[in-house]
Amino acid sequence: MEPILVIMAAGMGSRYGGAKQIDSMTSEGDIIMDFSLYDAYRAGFRRAAFIIKEDFEETFRKHIDSRAGKLFETTFVHQKLEDLPAGYSVPEGRTKPWGTAHAVLAARKVIDAPFAVINADDFYGPEAFKLMYDYLTTKVQATDHCMVGFSIENTLSRYGNVSRGICQVVDGKLTNIEEHTEVGYREDGKIHGLNGNGEDHLIPEGTPVSMNLLGFSREFMQVIEERFSTALDTILEKNPMKGEAYIPTMVNDEIQSQRATMSVLHSHDKWYGVTYREDREGVASALADMKRQGIYPLDLWNKGE
Repeated sequence: MEPILVIMAAGMGSRYGGAKQIDSMTSEGDIIMDFSLYDAYRAGFRRAAFIIKEDFEETFRKHIDSRAGKLFETTFVHQKLEDLPAGYSVPEGRTKPWGTAHAVLAARKVIDAPFAVINADDFYGPEAFKLMYDYLTTKVQATDHCMVGFSIENTLSRYGNVSRGICQVVDGKLTNIEEHTEVGYREDGKIHGLNGNGEDHLIPEGTPVSMNLLGFSREFMQVIEERFSTALDTILEKNPMKGEAYIPTMVNDEIQSQRATMSVLHSHDKWYGVTYREDREGVASALADMKRQGIYPLDLWNKGE
């Protein structure tokens, strides 16, 4: 089966201050996701599943159907807070989504092939999608997955610290991934971050990080379902209002238990994202420059074929 591109677009954009998934970045009205879809199409993807909030669907579909929807076979699924395993319920007062694992689970009924997962508000560049498509169509196995890693210095914001999944890689395989917070340049001019124990340490340039461009066999969806219930138990016990279940954490658990492997494919492109409202101007400028350089056509979807 042809692989599916799964786009997580149901985030709340709390630090950005709005629905950054559909915020126009160019004078032609392109959003960041248009560039990812364009690159994915050029790489070979023809199927796309969008994970969105239900009250967001009309606006979102209108944009997609008038652009990428002309070329892709599209599916829209809703991430609902109350979509939980049997026996679980939403704690009173919780409004925050349950994390990336829950987002991907929302698409479980439409995943019938190997699939790639991306964030809607991240720009990954053409190399990343080519690497991903080639792996999913030639190498992926039931317990052998892949991710596209970016060098840490190519993923930082100038306007504040960020969270990043710091990867350890041996012979092209991921051996460990640990979420770091407060990642950014310090006064010494070097990149630092806080590990899971809250300890500040140096992160050398060139260190691969995960930006949620992940590729899986169809069978991994069952793993997510199984591990989400376990993660939910911990969330409800320790942080019922804000706790989340993350796909990278589940991947790491599978690797550490030797139930799966994950190849790390390295992209040399610069990643762009809009974590903060102040990031928008820089991203918009970079995308406009790429159009001027001919990396992308002025009108993405009239020339996308």
